[in-house]
Amino acid sequence: MAVARYTLAVDRRGRRDSDQQSADFISCVAFGKAGEWAEKWLRKGIKIAITGRIQTGSYTNREGQKVYTTDVIIEEQEFAESRAASEGNSQGQQRQQEQSAGDGFMNIPDGVDDELPFN
Repeated sequence: MAVARYTLAVDRRGRRDSDQQSADFISCVAFGKAGEWAEKWLRKGIKIAITGRIQTGSYTNREGQKVYTTDVIIEEQEFAESRAASEGNSQGQQRQQEQSAGDGFMNIPDGVDDELPFN
């Protein structure tokens, strides 16, 4: 059975400071066909919409500390933008990354919420 683990970055709505971007990073797990689809189609920067359920768990790490986990178990996932828009965003992201401070995070422009096909 195919298993895909990925982290989904979700921009927080609301007031934003121009210097700070706030996002939540959600751990996702897709099994079977959903895992195969994720492996084949998902790349950094592609916008997707997901449906799933929350699953919590825990384990003891090597240092003997208990670690708690929260994952979304993917039930459905689909593209949230067209391929042309994705490719256009990809080129724009490359320009933004070249202009970023090199901290490993991309600057998300204001007004991105207006481009989403749903609210």
